[in-house]
Amino acid sequence: MTIAAAITELAGVFGDRLVRSGSDLELHGRSESYFPLTPPDAVVYPESTEEVSRLAAICNAQGCPVVAWGTGTSLEGHSLAVRGGVCVDFSRMARLLEVHQADMDAVVQPGMTREALNRELRATGLFFPVDPGANAALGGMAATRASGTTTVRYGSMADNVLGLQVVLADGRVIRTGTRARKSAAGYDLTRLFVGSEGTLGLITELTLRLHGQPEAISAAVCAFDRIGDAVDTVIATVQSGIPVARIEFVDAATAAAVNAYAGMEFPLKPHLLVEFHGSPQGVAEDAERFGELVTDMGGEGFRWSARAEDRSALWTMRHNAYYAILASRKGARAVVTDLCVPISRLAEAVEETRADIEDSGIPGPILGHVGDGNFHAVLLIEDGAAEELEVAKALSHRMVERALRLGGTVTGEHGVGLGKLGYMEAEHGAAWQVMGAMKRALDPGDILNPGKLVPPEA
Repeated sequence: MTIAAAITELAGVFGDRLVRSGSDLELHGRSESYFPLTPPDAVVYPESTEEVSRLAAICNAQGCPVVAWGTGTSLEGHSLAVRGGVCVDFSRMARLLEVHQADMDAVVQPGMTREALNRELRATGLFFPVDPGANAALGGMAATRASGTTTVRYGSMADNVLGLQVVLADGRVIRTGTRARKSAAGYDLTRLFVGSEGTLGLITELTLRLHGQPEAISAAVCAFDRIGDAVDTVIATVQSGIPVARIEFVDAATAAAVNAYAGMEFPLKPHLLVEFHGSPQGVAEDAERFGELVTDMGGEGFRWSARAEDRSALWTMRHNAYYAILASRKGARAVVTDLCVPISRLAEAVEETRADIEDSGIPGPILGHVGDGNFHAVLLIEDGAAEELEVAKALSHRMVERALRLGGTVTGEHGVGLGKLGYMEAEHGAAWQVMGAMKRALDPGDILNPGKLVPPEA
């Protein structure tokens, strides 16, 4: 029972779709965050559920680790092969299989990205709303229970996955959920696998909830002198019931980074970026109500537009903010934090975090999906600078403690991976051991993404 034996057997099944070239291994050993290069022993490119099943059965028999790979955009080291083994790249399983327009759902393969899906759906009047920023693969988004800019209106992956096809560790293929909008039939296995980060099974098919394309969309941007005023405006917006589709926060440091990166001219102040979906009259009324709140809270420069090009520029800026921040310190790597707190504690969490970062001497712009109480600090460190990495990790640790103290979670959307593994017991207590028991029941050989999510002894 060895990794080498598994790879030899897999080579007979997959031929040239099992790759061991240095460039391929390096590509699948990288993370978008600060984790070191951790290449697998081989990369396999399956083209069907049957092939994934065969792969799992072989690796299970040989005790060979199996790690799923979508597009590699995760930020907590989820897809790094920390115990070697085989990386399963789903890029060749990227088709839209079915669209049920009347029922507003679609069936897709895991390698399809969210942008590709929405391109395919343009003529149907439907769209898939979950938008984590990166053009991630839908299988990976389900595995990490992704959310993003539109969660305040449409929910996260947990709310938009109706069912799954999953290959278990021993090669068995199961289906969870149905296309019905609700069920009382047994355990909710769909919710179990959504967010399991590849530790319980390999997702090979997803049934997704779709939404109607809004008749009208408007976007707005405004600036504030103080972070607290911007965050208080978010809280007031949510509590007032204004139906925002997106409400994003960027601080002054993020605005400066975006200006330098994309040639924008945002004032060097905290900003809110907002979007409204609905009828033309409805979005105009929503924007007007939001503008009144902004004025009451001391905001300035409020402007809104229903023009597609204006909206596109605004959200391209937000989606590129991470790369703009990285570019603001040449050669830097990032420790990307991810906290979520009850909306009533958001201002406290953000202001304490901003003060802590300023005291540390580490650059750390803040941005986030504040309509959900979720925000990030991108802590920039010189690549290879061990002392800076330790300062950044200490900052991140205090942010985690702050989130738990305020009734929140250690990760609102990025997931656990390697980066948040050490905090699972603090958040979940004895329930973390229950997660380990579930892992052992479904994957007794611990071949599926080992070293992640559950207690180490599992």
